Amino acid sequence: MDLFNGVISIQSVSFLVFTVFAIAAVGYALGRVTIKGVSLGTAGVFIVALLYGCFFFDSLSESLIVGEATYVSNALKIVENMGLILFVTSVGFIAGPNFFGNFKKNFKSYVLLALVIIIMGGLSCAGCILVGKNFTDLSLEELTAMLVGLLSGSLTSTPAFSAAKATVAEELQDIVAVGHGIAYLFGVIGVVLFVQIIPKIMKVNMEDERKKLVAADSGEKKKKSSQKFIEMDEFGFMPFSLAAIVGIFVGSIKIGNFSLTTTGGCLLVSLILGHFAHIGPISMTPKTSTLKVFRELGLMLFLIGAGVAGGASFVKYFEAIYFIYGIIMTLVPMIVGFLFAKYVLKLSILNNLGSITGGMTSTPALGTLINTAGTEDVASAYAATYPVALIAVVLVSQFLIILFR
Repeated sequence: MDLFNGVISIQSVSFLVFTVFAIAAVGYALGRVTIKGVSLGTAGVFIVALLYGCFFFDSLSESLIVGEATYVSNALKIVENMGLILFVTSVGFIAGPNFFGNFKKNFKSYVLLALVIIIMGGLSCAGCILVGKNFTDLSLEELTAMLVGLLSGSLTSTPAFSAAKATVAEELQDIVAVGHGIAYLFGVIGVVLFVQIIPKIMKVNMEDERKKLVAADSGEKKKKSSQKFIEMDEFGFMPFSLAAIVGIFVGSIKIGNFSLTTTGGCLLVSLILGHFAHIGPISMTPKTSTLKVFRELGLMLFLIGAGVAGGASFVKYFEAIYFIYGIIMTLVPMIVGFLFAKYVLKLSILNNLGSITGGMTSTPALGTLINTAGTEDVASAYAATYPVALIAVVLVSQFLIILFR
């Protein structure tokens, strides 16, 4: 039996599924390797996916769809988007019960921190453009397209990537894509390692830090847990699916070139449902066990889809100087943001790091931080800074392109 007029066969889809699980098996094994208490965790899946894309993308194309790499990219995009929906919807439900109280309490801090991170990223990008124009054969417009692509990759921001592509001339869109792909690797791994290394450097007592988060939210959690509603199914698939459907719709609404995207839409809707917990007598809260499984499964699929596709172009377009630019654009905003949150905003370490993952729009780093911290409560800080950073990075990317046009 064939699908899509014989272009994709059931055997081809089976091979894709086999590839996904093979990458996951090897990736999780790599993620378990620990050096001085630091490991890649789920990001190990991303490394393996990237390597697979570098060396085996062409063979995947031939095995999957008659040598058509475009169709393979679309198939991987489906895997990536499915993972993203599962992950961010789970995060929204997990963070929902504490989100609004936490956000109200620290509103100014979250907004300021998100803006500081993105502005520093924009300034780093502008500085690299001004320096780099003296050492390249590219025109200023081409260099700007490359560097703004690097910025979106450094912040692992799909909305910024999309906005940059929409703002540059059509002939420069491929350059933006190349920059995004080159910087995405360190954009993922850099933040993942940062949220593990910082607590060790500061010799943080995680048990004490977890108590700080729990103490702030225990009253609301206790109040919600004494309420009983009608469960639509044993695992909570119905409310989860409803949040995903509505979230995709909300994320597709565009105002000019800006939209919340699937990520922002699903996050917003699941936060609201997670906060209110019910619609009338019907429970809108999936089981905690369901959310944990979907969160990890989603993160795995997202990293595989993004990693294989990114690896396919990484070797082809890689240049050391662009990778260095990407490192700068990842480290500068992250370090400045951390110091600003610690010494100016006086945020606790877990709120600080949770906010950093949101300000850097880093989905993989949040998954790592949850495992490092030993509590899902850090997702509230991520969810609070993420929307502000999402809007800011889109605007900054467009501003840089216009400025250096």
